[in-house]
Amino acid sequence: MLIAFVAVPLFMPAGEAQSLTEGEVKAVGLYNFAKFVEWPPEALPTSDAPIVIGVLGNDPLASDVERIVRGKTANGRSLVVKRFRKASDFQYCHILFVGEQAKSDFPRLLAGLRNTSVLTVSESDRFTRSGGIVNISFRDNRLLLEVNQSAAERAGLKINSKLLKVARVVRD
Repeated sequence: MLIAFVAVPLFMPAGEAQSLTEGEVKAVGLYNFAKFVEWPPEALPTSDAPIVIGVLGNDPLASDVERIVRGKTANGRSLVVKRFRKASDFQYCHILFVGEQAKSDFPRLLAGLRNTSVLTVSESDRFTRSGGIVNISFRDNRLLLEVNQSAAERAGLKINSKLLKVARVVRD
């Protein structure tokens, strides 16, 4: 059973949180990942390098992420959202959301990201079992998380213990 990640209160007053759509709650989750994950120094080589959140596929979540992170920072860094149409168009980013429509590309996509410090996120049930780092789902108005700690370690990412406490942690 997954434990709820209560991302919304970290971002906005509880009254506003009640009116968010599922996509907006997931977007808030992606924003919070930027705050609770530490990348190795080579992934953010300069002090003004932004954290790039990529969305793969024609996923409506991209618009929600753009709206949620507009004008915000995470750990003193600006946030940039990039959209990628297909796995072969993938460009450098720090957080990559892979929508359900890219499910058939998971093995190739994840293989292409080996030896990179990209936090991969999806909403597919088997994503973390395939080597992805974070699986998110939305049930009963809660964002639920599963984190593949082995995959995060291979990527050189340090996930804050506060985030791990509210997630189901798995290892390959």
